[in-house]
Amino acid sequence: MILNPARSRERRAWYLYDWGNSGFATTVVTLFLGPYMTVLAKAAADAQGRIHPLGLAIDARSYWSYLVSLSVVLQVLVLPVVGSLADRGRKRTYLGLTALLGSLATIAMFSLQGTSYALGGVLFIIANLSFGASIVVYNSFLPEIAAPEERDRVSARGWGIGYIGGGVLLALNLVLYQNAARLGLSEAMAVRISLGSAGIWWALFTIPALLCLRDRPPQVNTTGQMPAVGQLFATLREILGYKETAVFLLAYLLYNDAIQAVLALAGQFANDELKIPVGTLTIAILMVQFVAFFGAMAFQWIAAVTGAKRAIILSLVLWTLALIYIYGGVVSTRDFFLAAALIGIIMGGSQALSRSLFAQLIPRGREAQYFSLYEISDKGTSWLSPLVFGLALQFTGSYRLAILSLVGFFLAGLVVLLRVDVERGQAAVLTLQQQSEIFPPG
Repeated sequence: MILNPARSRERRAWYLYDWGNSGFATTVVTLFLGPYMTVLAKAAADAQGRIHPLGLAIDARSYWSYLVSLSVVLQVLVLPVVGSLADRGRKRTYLGLTALLGSLATIAMFSLQGTSYALGGVLFIIANLSFGASIVVYNSFLPEIAAPEERDRVSARGWGIGYIGGGVLLALNLVLYQNAARLGLSEAMAVRISLGSAGIWWALFTIPALLCLRDRPPQVNTTGQMPAVGQLFATLREILGYKETAVFLLAYLLYNDAIQAVLALAGQFANDELKIPVGTLTIAILMVQFVAFFGAMAFQWIAAVTGAKRAIILSLVLWTLALIYIYGGVVSTRDFFLAAALIGIIMGGSQALSRSLFAQLIPRGREAQYFSLYEISDKGTSWLSPLVFGLALQFTGSYRLAILSLVGFFLAGLVVLLRVDVERGQAAVLTLQQQSEIFPPG
């Protein structure tokens, strides 16, 4: 298929936004902000090691985890509202507003020092909430810039370029951090520069998206539409009429919850069980970012032959085998790197194809609303797999059995995914969409 120049520019700009915002995920969330926020909180703690935000006495060591939880709860509440508003014909505006707010809050993290844990918490919540909201709007452009037969490829390329962008910035910041003394910088200053750089990186690569992506007229009748919050509940009711879409969301909830748990807890297993030092773990994080690019590309080719659903099924089988390998075969640093490489490959494929398959099962004109549900389908329950992991670790005392406990989520997601009839889902969406255009809701 030959693209017209305008559509080609839109896609390149769309890819670059993923390149830019991924720096926030890798540099800020994954590596630097959590440990640094804990340092700030400990510096402000009383003799019992507690801080008192909003008059609440909490352990300084728990502050970061509470911030992450609070930001997730707020995303669950806010993302559907943003999606509803964006579908009314000004997606580019909402992408710009959320990206600008998030990047400015991230840039402001450069000011964090001493005991400014409270300011850090506010900035992180603003940035993470804005990050999630911008991803909802960003994802909703996919059905507009790619025909159904192209979405696997375009989605995979976007994920892959995002992995590379996040990895490049993380690598640059690690070089800065490791050479801070040689450059005459304190470790704290190196961290602050790294945090601020993620905001600049995010803002810089948002510019092409704002220049090249274009708003389309709303595909549904927006006259007399209900307020955004009411539209959320209407969307939730509506999705029950799209059986295959709802079943896919349930499958995604199960297996993506396990994916996020593996990514969050693998470092703890490597450091505490295998005694791999943090410096070596950092190299593993970088490796996964770059390997995931090739994984996304490889699964795009697999999906072109088998279809997205079968390719995702393959990825879930590989996820299960990876966890079984970690349970029984990972006993050294070399083994861990092999497991991390495998995870990077299947992570890129499963995430990219899940997004493109979901895009096949939603009605035109409501992309942002439905992608807001897609985003919160894992965020609203992202405590399930970590909870099972924690309980298994507590009662068995074995990291390996705790990791094995996550296999159930992959298998459950696989069983539910097998029940999804993609062709029937696409036909149902088309039929019900036509009916809603004749008899618009609200």
